[in-house]
Amino acid sequence: MKLKNLTLVNIFYLALAAAVFGGFMLLFIEIVDELKENELIRFDESVIHYIQAFISPRLTEYMSVITFLGSVKWLAISVTLAAVLLCLFKKRSLASFMVLSSGFGALFNLLLKWIFKRERPDIRPLIEEQGFSFPSGHSMGSFIFYGSLAYMIIHLAKRKRWKAAWTVMLGCFIIMIGLSRIYLGVHFPSDVIAGFAAGGVWLTIMIIAFRYYEYRKNI
Repeated sequence: MKLKNLTLVNIFYLALAAAVFGGFMLLFIEIVDELKENELIRFDESVIHYIQAFISPRLTEYMSVITFLGSVKWLAISVTLAAVLLCLFKKRSLASFMVLSSGFGALFNLLLKWIFKRERPDIRPLIEEQGFSFPSGHSMGSFIFYGSLAYMIIHLAKRKRWKAAWTVMLGCFIIMIGLSRIYLGVHFPSDVIAGFAAGGVWLTIMIIAFRYYEYRKNI
């Protein structure tokens, strides 16, 4: 009976993961199709104009801090610290999950940028950024790292209210990082959405791989 229940649980998680993976993948493909047909211009410009209508010195300072928390430098430091802490608590498999998710996710983002070679918007940029625009590296990187952190908390925390609270908080944080890139004028909204979608695809793959590893280890 125990084996049967375990199998049903695994099937449920696999089906859920497949549905999540498919949803993110379809979203990314849809954006790419619209990008190729130049049908995102009106959407991107209208969203940028709406968000940048709220520009103020104080909000710009706040958004600059938020966007830094999705930067390569910050994420590299955060991943390293998280991995060290997990190793100290003898959670080496989770530490590997965190490092591999963000590390290879960053390389995946560079590959996507090289494939699409989309130039950054020139609508009132408030900061300077280098490189291509699509998909947003901040959005993709933050989705992968903070999403991994949320999954780790769900994996380790015992109280459901803590799991829910941290997941919601980290989810809002990911959204704010994406909005900061639009506000600062360094990404189109479609770059941000595509970054979330690509990050979701990659994170789902890594979670499936991690769960399979854990399952094989416990057989």
